[in-house]
Order: sequence, then C-alpha cells, then structure tokens
Amino acid sequence: MKRSITFATLLFLCACSDKTADPEPVTEMYFPDNGVSTWQSITPSSLGWNESAIPELEDYLSATNTRAFIVLKDGKIVIERYMGKQFDNTTNFGQNSNWYWASAGKTLTASLAGIAESKGELDLSSKTSDHLGVGWTSLSPAQESLITVRHQLTMTTGLDDAVANPDCTTKACLVFKANAGTRWAYHNAPYTLLDNVIAHATGKSLNTYLNDELKTVTGMDGTYIQTGDNNVFYSTPRSMARFGLLLLNQGKWKDTQVIPMAYFQNMTAASQNFNLSYGFLTWLNGKSSFMVPTLQTVFNGSLSPDAPADLFAAMGKNGQLINVVPSQGLVVIRMGDNPDSSLVPFTYQNELWKKLNAVIQN
Repeated sequence: MKRSITFATLLFLCACSDKTADPEPVTEMYFPDNGVSTWQSITPSSLGWNESAIPELEDYLSATNTRAFIVLKDGKIVIERYMGKQFDNTTNFGQNSNWYWASAGKTLTASLAGIAESKGELDLSSKTSDHLGVGWTSLSPAQESLITVRHQLTMTTGLDDAVANPDCTTKACLVFKANAGTRWAYHNAPYTLLDNVIAHATGKSLNTYLNDELKTVTGMDGTYIQTGDNNVFYSTPRSMARFGLLLLNQGKWKDTQVIPMAYFQNMTAASQNFNLSYGFLTWLNGKSSFMVPTLQTVFNGSLSPDAPADLFAAMGKNGQLINVVPSQGLVVIRMGDNPDSSLVPFTYQNELWKKLNAVIQN
C-alpha cells in the first residue's frame, strides 16, 4: 500500500508539473487622450532608475544639439526635456514647437501603406508603374515592370542610388543599376515616390489619408511638407512620441488596431536577405549584420550594440530618432540639429544608449 501511495503521489506531482505556469501580469499600457496636453508621468526613481546619471545624459543631449528628448515607459512620460531654439532661432524650443522627422518619417509612410493594403486599396506586389504610369523611370519597359511597391518599401528597387542627386524623383534621375530585388541600397527617391503610390491607390492625398486613418485615432498632429525634393513630415515632439507608442503596442491604439498586426510584424522584421537590419522602411537592431547608406558593404554585428537587441527604430538625418524597445516597454524620442554628419545616425543612437543605460537599471 505504501508503494502504491508513493507512486500515485508521483503521478500527481508530474501532472502538476506539466501544467503551464500562469503568465506574469502584463503592465497596462497608458494612452494619452486626444486633444489634451495632459500626459501621465512616472518618476525615474519609482522605476528603480539611477537619477544621479540623468544630469550627464542631459549634458550630452545639450552638447549634441538636441531640441527635444522624451522617454516613455509603458506609455507614461519618465523623462521630457526641451532645449535650444526653434527654427526662428529666437524663441525657445518647447512642447508645442514643430520639427522635421527627416527619414524617421519613412516608418510613418510605411505604416500608411500597410493600412491601405489592409483595406484592399493597395497591393504590395503590384507594379509601381500601375500607380505612377509606365515610363516613370528611364529604365527599359522590361526593367521598370519588375519594380513593385514592396521593392519601394524594402529599398530594393535596383535604381542607382549613386546618381548626382539621389533625392531627385524625375525620370532622368531614376536610372538602372540592377534588376529589382537583387540589391539593397538606401535611396530616397523611390521612397518619396511611394507617397504618390499611396495617393493613387487610396484616392486621397497623403496628408488626408494620414489624417483619416492615423491622426484622428492617435491624436497626432503634424503634416507632410514638400521640402526640396523630399516630402518631409513635421510635428511636435509629443506627436512623434504618440507614434512611437503606437509602434510599441504593435500598431494598436487603445482598442483600435490602426496598423494591421500581420503587416506590423513584417514591417519590423528583416524584409530581404541583403540588409538583415532593415524591415519595411524601419531599422532593426540585434541582427547578425547590417548595411549603411551609400555602401554595398555588409558589416558583421548589430546596428547599435549598446542598445537593446530587440530595439527597432525610425531614424532620420540630423539625429531624428524614434526608438522602440518592446521587452522594456520603452519609447525614446530625440529631435534636434545635427549631432554628426551621417544620413542615418547609427553612431549617435549607440552613443545615446550608452548614456541611457547608465540611467535605466533593469
């Protein structure tokens, strides 16, 4: 009898051990209401962060021409700093000041493409010429017909990025380098033309579509403005933070799935086999290799080795940054003038995380 009781007990214990442990409670995400300046905050000390390291972070931000810096934790503001001047160079930069996103706006445009796809308005596999008309490049008809919307989203159009003006979108500037899908190259012109593709597919201007599908839900402000050859998004820093929060929550704002989940997952994963650190117009950290603008070299290692491995980012010229870290529930926003001379601020992002790591103690 004693042996049978022991055996039964062992069976009971084994059965219990096979049960999946209850998951730890997920921290509730906070979303600021639309049309109000109120935004919940949380202190660094309540998170166990090292407040004594914040002054050194602020000194670094100031020394690198930062205008706005925001850190969100699960949607709540932990750090928010404004410094320097507005565009007029007389008025101090503040919460309601506007600044450009530069190429950080690429991820915003990619999100609109995903929304259009989910509504059946845009097929990513469709030829770009279906939307821009045959002859939008100087390529042969056969070469041009290979370029799709997906190639524009993944920087794999095959158009020559080494032309005199890679921002130029006229036919004469869009010349053949390789067949679409056979090389990755950071090229602004095909990206900028994606705006016209979205407008043609949806029957609305890019700004109208942005307002109807994204801004009205998230409470973002801002607008795309033609700046030289580029169509650049300008907004307040908190608007950039709202978009970062939308990305942190996998494209969902409160109860509304703004960016379709399947598309969001593709947008934030390697989109081709050439540059593993690039999704749909979005940079990815923690991959085994990466490429940079103007070069065809593949560098081993992570994009920003001192940043969290699961970080993904919208990055723009002169240090415009939206950093999203899902594992830590963090969004980091930086707007400002040029901290270095790079088209995409890889080095600056990494140096910034060195300073942030001293503050954030996990």
